[in-house]
Amino acid sequence: MKRILLLTLLAAGLLASTVKSPACTNIIVTKGASADGSCMVSYLADSHQLYGELYYWPAADWPAGSMTDIYDWDSGRYLGRIPQVSHTFQVTGNINEHQLIIGETTFGGREGLTNPGGLIDYGSLIYLTLQRTRTAREAIATIGKLLAEYGYASEGETFSIADTEECWMMEIIGKGAEKGAVWVAIRIPDGEIAAHANCSRIHHFPLNDPENCIYAPDVISFARKMGFFKGSDAEFSFCDAYAPASYETLRGCETRTWAAFRILGGDNFDANRYIDFAAGSNPANKMPLSIRPKKKLTVKDVADAQRDHFEGTPFDFSEDVGAGEFRRPYRWRPMGFEVDGKEYEFERSAGTQQTGFWFVAQSRGWLPDEIGALNWFGVDDSATSALTPIYVCTRRVPQSYAVGNGNMMTWSDTSAFWLFNRTTHLAYLFYDRVAPELRSAIDRFENESQELVRDMDAKALKMLEAGNRAQAVSALTEFSNKRAQNLFDQWKNFGDRMLVKYMDGNVKQVDENGEFLDNGNGRGIPASPLHPKFRERWLKAVAKDLKQQ
Repeated sequence: MKRILLLTLLAAGLLASTVKSPACTNIIVTKGASADGSCMVSYLADSHQLYGELYYWPAADWPAGSMTDIYDWDSGRYLGRIPQVSHTFQVTGNINEHQLIIGETTFGGREGLTNPGGLIDYGSLIYLTLQRTRTAREAIATIGKLLAEYGYASEGETFSIADTEECWMMEIIGKGAEKGAVWVAIRIPDGEIAAHANCSRIHHFPLNDPENCIYAPDVISFARKMGFFKGSDAEFSFCDAYAPASYETLRGCETRTWAAFRILGGDNFDANRYIDFAAGSNPANKMPLSIRPKKKLTVKDVADAQRDHFEGTPFDFSEDVGAGEFRRPYRWRPMGFEVDGKEYEFERSAGTQQTGFWFVAQSRGWLPDEIGALNWFGVDDSATSALTPIYVCTRRVPQSYAVGNGNMMTWSDTSAFWLFNRTTHLAYLFYDRVAPELRSAIDRFENESQELVRDMDAKALKMLEAGNRAQAVSALTEFSNKRAQNLFDQWKNFGDRMLVKYMDGNVKQVDENGEFLDNGNGRGIPASPLHPKFRERWLKAVAKDLKQQ
């Protein structure tokens, strides 16, 4: 396929609002679209300043008059205090003990709508809601109530919200100096999947269907008051009013949604029909909010879709000169650059270097909550890291993922985030050599984990049916922690081996069992290393540049 050039002209008059640096990607899978009948949410939490760790709040009772402090999730800035509820639920990552899941992506939206006096930022909103509600519908109501009472301190957000039965997409944006927010939430039809990636996706929505659509009472009237919309109620579009699409937001964001639909939808999604939308050239040709997948999806299917680099599409950036001699599908920041008076932007795929943590969370309603709430959790780049299963009922978080075990400015030898970063950086250096081995290691661990989870589910269920809840929770805790430690140990050994094998740009020879070959003298000296040829396209570009010097 012909490569689509990612080009932005200054004369295009782009909206200044919409792409925020900590860009994220979500995939939502309804129970009828999953292979096992679970509802799933996958979330890549992407930010160059976000440390990968597993948040954990045990269930707790609070005395009357208790308050809770609110800190902005992105910056750590103290925002204020709000009253605590009498009981909070256990939360492990972005799923709670009642199998409620919440993820997000930031779409920004029109400037001036963030409330400077708001007390609730989008991150705090997620974790407050998880601690206070049991179902998706309760979560939507609680989010609306919190924002109305305390004000919204963030830009526009899209939330993925799922429980054991339903999956919803909710979009929120502030009202500027007015306290509160305007929002709309749409239930994803059972049997379908949805995705969002830093671009407002809710277009027209039903006004009289509370089973499938819930919205703030002033979502349309506020847009009229602000001059964002002038038509009839039936013509109202949330995204067009509050976050009009630009070339930049479509090309930098909706391409990821397009890619997820292409991978998971197969023939049920006409990728060619919407490629001009994803490319940013036809904003009116909006993609559907949700589609039917090509098959019933597993956790592994969803995780692998989140590892995408647009391979095999016109957006694939692993073959151009910018990919270097090792076909690296990554571009370091800044994403934009100017040449001969024209501005260009690098591609932004789901798999990206700045992921802090990511997960595929499952809400499995046919199982008791202690077993059914399952968080497949990982840290760092989704394309180069493995997910490990964490039962949400766990009584302790694995040390390698624990909050406080290192941070973005402090190295820790026992931190999974730093371990995966170290190994991944070697992959970035020699990508087309290291990545296949890395992906094989990921697949082995995740496929084995799925089998082990099935066994653990059955064992814990027998314990619960026998009335031994404490024993079941203890077993699930031990399983979660041991499996995470097993991954840590495997990755340490894998990273060490990759460093030995590919050091200094050489490739050590191995035998049929994968053992390194020595030179035959038994002195620890390797056989002559291999030097695979560089790709022709890159060599030609280098030769051309040398001729011009």
